Amino acid sequence: MKIGILTSGGDTPGMNAVIRAAFIKCKILNYELIGFSNGWKGLMENTTISIPDDIIDKIDLGGTILGSGRTNPLKNENGTDLIRNTIHINSLDCVIAIGGEDTLGVANILQSQGIPMIGIPKTIDNDLYGTDYTFGFNTAVTIATEALDRLKTTAKSHNRVMVVEIMGRHAGWLTMHSGIAGGAHVILIPEFGISNEQICEIIKKRYAEGNQWALVAVSEGFGVIKESDLQQEKDEFGHILLDKLGIGKKIAKMIEEKTGYTTRATVLGHTQRGGPPTAFDRVLSTQLGLKAIELADKRDFGKMPSLSGSKIIAIQLSDAVAKLKTVDEESWVIAKNLMDV
Repeated sequence: MKIGILTSGGDTPGMNAVIRAAFIKCKILNYELIGFSNGWKGLMENTTISIPDDIIDKIDLGGTILGSGRTNPLKNENGTDLIRNTIHINSLDCVIAIGGEDTLGVANILQSQGIPMIGIPKTIDNDLYGTDYTFGFNTAVTIATEALDRLKTTAKSHNRVMVVEIMGRHAGWLTMHSGIAGGAHVILIPEFGISNEQICEIIKKRYAEGNQWALVAVSEGFGVIKESDLQQEKDEFGHILLDKLGIGKKIAKMIEEKTGYTTRATVLGHTQRGGPPTAFDRVLSTQLGLKAIELADKRDFGKMPSLSGSKIIAIQLSDAVAKLKTVDEESWVIAKNLMDV
């Protein structure tokens, strides 16, 4: 077999570990694995990248050796035809797309149009339906938790409220998990609202009890998107660029104005998805990469390897992208109890 592979969307720790596992499995089966650069753009333009043999020794390498991008081939009127042409030129049996909701949404549509696809779930947001965890999430939680640990000492030293803006557009898994692990006193996520008054009361209570500092973890997508926000610059998938909204700074300003306590905001930004993956994500990425080649070998296309408990299973791509996996009430109650709201 000849199998194409690409990485699309935000770079995520573990991408190279997936490529590595797929490469090793293809060598065992005497199959050819062909990389395409910069996501769907490379597949449309037939820009190939040879996967080097030394990928075998790079399970710890962050980012992606294939390059990534946010090109949406469905926005190009000839996008599907260009992809078909690339598949024909290279005699590909299928294409493995490593990505999040947008990438796998495209893969699902291409599959429905007769292009053999296999998806692999990747996102630090952990918002893909049909899998317990996506690779990259554990690493991002670890990084965000470490940031909270470090900011705690600054907050204590200067008697400040420290607001930490964490990635998460529609799903607050990353903010909630790192907030709990990092001991944040206020956790704000898109799925559940907490009023400005409640936020300030939690902080005032701490100060009244003699704790002259506080940590606030907030998702970049927290709060109602105003009509004016809809005019913000968007990517090819129609998503508002949330970094332009500066929710962390807005929350910090509100807290300082309503409480009088000195408040500072820190935006973790791309540090959350940079660097080497954790051991958990290295193992999960490896399992997913091996499973993807197993599916290709069986010509079981239109599927996505998924973590279910301790097992890697295969689910329909169409099911994986049917809806987002957002924080549910049962999970949220843990954070609510810690905040006493």
